[in-house]
Amino acid sequence: MNNASSTATTTTRTGVSWLWLMVALFAHTGWGAYPVLARYLQTISHLPGMAILALGNALALVVYLPFAYRHINASLWRTPIIWLFALVVSIRAMTNLTSARFTLAIYVQLITLLTPLIVALLSKLLFRERLPPFTLPAIGLSIFGSLLMMSGDVSSGVILRLTGSDLIGIAIAFVSACALALYMLLIPRATSAGHVSAEAMLFVQLVALTITCGAMSLLLREPWSRFAAIGLLDWIVFAAFVIFVLLGANLGQIVALRQLGAPLVSSTMGWRLISALALAAFLLGEALQSVWQVLGAVIVLVTITVYLRRQYRV
Repeated sequence: MNNASSTATTTTRTGVSWLWLMVALFAHTGWGAYPVLARYLQTISHLPGMAILALGNALALVVYLPFAYRHINASLWRTPIIWLFALVVSIRAMTNLTSARFTLAIYVQLITLLTPLIVALLSKLLFRERLPPFTLPAIGLSIFGSLLMMSGDVSSGVILRLTGSDLIGIAIAFVSACALALYMLLIPRATSAGHVSAEAMLFVQLVALTITCGAMSLLLREPWSRFAAIGLLDWIVFAAFVIFVLLGANLGQIVALRQLGAPLVSSTMGWRLISALALAAFLLGEALQSVWQVLGAVIVLVTITVYLRRQYRV
């Protein structure tokens, strides 16, 4: 475990960092809402995906810059890990939003929930850290629970009810989860070893996404005129996407990762699925349809939460 994670764990045990755990929970609530809001904007408002990200991040940057300019200087761009971070956040954002276009928001969030296990595997692969105990059983249980969540009525012999579009969305969501795992590993290293502030990290993220997603939108010749045709509710959803997720959840996640480290922030990730389930049912009418799907959700939530709390006592 790196020094940032060790310090964060000790702080939590003394009860000092409950505030940062609440910040992490707020961030997870926002990221749980992300695929729901993204799916609504793409499938109901019919807004082009890369344009949503480009305009959303540009607006968030305009709002955020007056509060963050003191933490930004030219030396920031001479930090090598910043460029890797910009690449990772771009891949993460594009795949996360695109996956919600092809499959249910709760499926996207389900794949995201596997991120702590991917973090453990990548830590071993990239940084030669020991694989935490019970990682492989946790992966097995999570896969089993995920299959149940994607199932039909198992008792009647319907094992999976995934369309070709679902499979594409789930595959993209898995790539996005891997990018998120790298993101969670990079933040503590950039802010501690690289001495980069959380405010500067969010600035880099917003700039990178505005530029890369804007370029992709122009390359794909997306119809930005769609923004002029949407109604009041669509604008409310878009505003929630910008303020609550792109600005609030991003800043909350970066601050929490710096204060607590990736393992402890990951330990509350189960809340993302609950947030996604609640909002998807309210906004999209997408809900779990069978007792088997509910059982699968419970298995995944319990497995991930117990696994992480066993490794890092909160």
